[in-house]
Formats: sequence, C-alpha cells, structure tokens
Amino acid sequence: MADSYRDFIAGTVGGFSGKLVDYPFDTVKVLLQTQNSLSSQSQSKSIKHTKIKQPVYRGAIHCLSHTIKTNGVMSLYKGLPAPLMGSMAENSVLFLSYGEVRRRLGEKPGEKELTIFELACSGAVAGGIASFFLNPFEVIKVQMQVMNSSNAVRQYNGLIDCVVQTVQKEGIVKGLYRGQTSLLLREIPGNFCWYGVYESVCFSQIPEGGTKRDLGISTHLLGGASAGVAYWTAFYPADTVGSQIRANPLYANRGFVPVFLDILRTEGWMGLYRGW
Repeated sequence: MADSYRDFIAGTVGGFSGKLVDYPFDTVKVLLQTQNSLSSQSQSKSIKHTKIKQPVYRGAIHCLSHTIKTNGVMSLYKGLPAPLMGSMAENSVLFLSYGEVRRRLGEKPGEKELTIFELACSGAVAGGIASFFLNPFEVIKVQMQVMNSSNAVRQYNGLIDCVVQTVQKEGIVKGLYRGQTSLLLREIPGNFCWYGVYESVCFSQIPEGGTKRDLGISTHLLGGASAGVAYWTAFYPADTVGSQIRANPLYANRGFVPVFLDILRTEGWMGLYRGW
C-alpha cells in the first residue's frame, strides 16, 4: 500500500510540473498537426471534394513566433487547466498502474528484478489503462489549442463552454472519448518504449554490485530525456490522427484507419509526422 501511495503521489506531482513546462511546445505541436485541417464546415459525410487549406506554418519556430505575434504569449497556454488536470490524472494512474503491474509480475526489490522487456510491457499496460482517464482532457485541450489557428471551425468562450458545447452536440462517448483508438495506439507502444528506454539507461549506469538507488539525478534525467524521444517516436502518426479527429468536425465520426489513410493520401508521410 505504501508503494502504491508513493507511486500515485509521484505521478500526480510529476504530471503537474511536467505539463507546466511542456504545454507551449504541445500547443505548437497540435497547431502543426492540424494546420491542414479541412476548411469546409459542411457536415457532409464525404470529404473527397473538400478543399484543403495550404500550410500556415513553415515549421516549429515559425509556428511559435507566428502564434505569439498574432495572439500573444499567453495564447500558448490556452486551455491549460484541462491538460493540467489530465496530466495529473494520467501520470498518477500511469505510475500507480506501472508499479502494480511490476508487483504482479513478481518484482521484489533486492530479491527478484524484472527484465527490461517485462518492464517495458508493464509500461505498455499502464499506458493503455491511463489513456481512458486522459482522453476527455485531450479532446478539450486540442479544441482549445486550435483556436489559435485561422483554420479553427469552432470558437469557445472558455474551458467550461468548450466542455458544455462538446457534450451537448456530441455526447460523452462520441464527444469526450473521440479519438480513443488513436490514444491507445499512442500510449501503448509509446509507454512500452518510454519505460523500456528509461530503465535501459538506468540499468546501464548501475555500478558493479550496486542498485538503482545508487544512481544520481543526472542519470535519471538522461533516462527521462531519452525515454521522451522514444515515446514520441514509437508511433507519432497515431497522435497526428488523434489531433485531427479531435479538432476537425469532418473527421469526428470517422475511424482511425480512414483518417490515417486520408492524411497519407493528401499530405504523405510528412503530414503524419508534422510537429514531431
């Protein structure tokens, strides 16, 4: 119980502090992913003849400078409360689940250590569980972020208005859980790679005869940084598809595969990796 409580608190604190730091970068990522959103607001089920807007941003730096110049620095934090709460919920569940799965696999510090593969699998399971807590916050976050773009098809007066409109127009399942498949396809392989790389870096630095407790903070920072790159590289297109499904009403009721193929057809592989 003590270990579970520690994992939960660590995840909550980590989610809060981490999101405060990375949110402006996340806003830029989403704007880059959705800049070629369909310009038409028609509710037609067919999108074959819908015009695609030309890219607004030339890259991450241009997107950042353009957004600040057009909407101000604080626009980079638009919709922050939702992902802040979402990140706290996600990471608390993620850390708690990760620790619990490890214990279920028989890990006993000092007696039985799990292999890197077992730790990576524990991360994958934890990521899948956490995704169901995260997705409603992701939906609101993305819709608030894309209001920075000229391609935005909806405007909200604030976080609460965004939640209310989403639920009223689409319901809870189709609205707040839009893009759940995309999130699962991001979180499961992403966390498999995240924990696999993080634990690999840490294990590689343990001195002979020592334990993970002997490692300094610099090793954990290196492991975390490397793990972050691995997480986003694992299956980044799933995140791009998810952003489009959450931001673009014309994609809202379409499945992962059709949206994936449509982006691939219209924008190529670079469209799926925009913002990486």
